[in-house]
Amino acid sequence: MNYNHILFIILLSFSLPITAQMGEQRSNWAIGINGGVNLNSVTFNPKIKENLLLGTTGGITARYISEKYFAMICGLQAELNFAQRGWDEKIENNTNTYSRTLNYIEFPFLAHLAFGKDRGGQFFLNLGPQLSYLISEKDKKSSDWDATERTNAQYDLMVQNKFDYGIVGGAGVEVRTKAGNFLLEGRYYFGLADIFNNSKKDYFGRSANTSICVKLSYLFDLTK
Repeated sequence: MNYNHILFIILLSFSLPITAQMGEQRSNWAIGINGGVNLNSVTFNPKIKENLLLGTTGGITARYISEKYFAMICGLQAELNFAQRGWDEKIENNTNTYSRTLNYIEFPFLAHLAFGKDRGGQFFLNLGPQLSYLISEKDKKSSDWDATERTNAQYDLMVQNKFDYGIVGGAGVEVRTKAGNFLLEGRYYFGLADIFNNSKKDYFGRSANTSICVKLSYLFDLTK
């Protein structure tokens, strides 16, 4: 078990017991939808120059608020999303372009910590592990594509490891109204798995997804 696996397990453990602390007990269930954009790259070793690749994300959100501990509102949040990741290569000195879009089904499981009023504005933090599974991929090349004189191991490789996992963390603001709860959040995803094999005989020693996400969510309370 390597360092990445250990870190992932620690974060998973952190997300699970958040509701076990003693405080002002609550039982607030909320459900809704989310959508936004991802700015993606892949951390390659050997390094490949990249631009950020724009993708979309969206899905459903479920949240459980268990208690208020002093000024901090504690809960758990789970999502089931479709998310586009991948990379866009920065090719200099010619007109070639190359990008690869990776389409995932993802499952973030997050500790949710908020500060603010029950009605009105809140500031919140989300942190926890994320599991993903690749459902499709597609590359895009310019019409004058020529892969010579460049690192080209990635061009002929389909993703070899469809299962992806990592750490996601974010912060945002929530406005709670009688019509529902409106959230704006920024997130960062750090992948701990590699999309290509990374043994000594393989070309890449590292090929992990990273992503910056900006999303909007709408939740309505099932219980208060």
